[in-house]
Amino acid sequence: MDDLQEFARQVFASQPFSQFLGAQLASSGPGTAELRLPVVDQLKQQHGFVHGGVLSYLADNAITFAGGLALGGNALTSEYKINYLKPALGTLLIARAQAKSVGKRQAVCQCEIFAVQDGEEKLCAVALGTVVAA
Repeated sequence: MDDLQEFARQVFASQPFSQFLGAQLASSGPGTAELRLPVVDQLKQQHGFVHGGVLSYLADNAITFAGGLALGGNALTSEYKINYLKPALGTLLIARAQAKSVGKRQAVCQCEIFAVQDGEEKLCAVALGTVVAA
């Protein structure tokens, strides 16, 4: 388990875009991943909500981590879809992904994204994706 978590930390640390955004790999395990992203003004759109592209990034990356860890190594997103449920308002975003079905070469994963405001988590998006071994 420690080797898998260390592998996940190393992969995350090597992602320039994740570092640019300020995202953090909060936790990981076989088939699970949690990413966190502090909300700053540069991540918002004109109405003051977090931009949908930011939520999409979180879903994609969390799904890929969950699926890759379930498959035991490097992986790539094959596809995903996202449903925006309500505007993301708050100071922190949390993406929690879990592998729902794992085969030899692919994993199907689900991700829920929460916006945290005043200490309360509100579900703002859900995504479903397929991850393939790289």
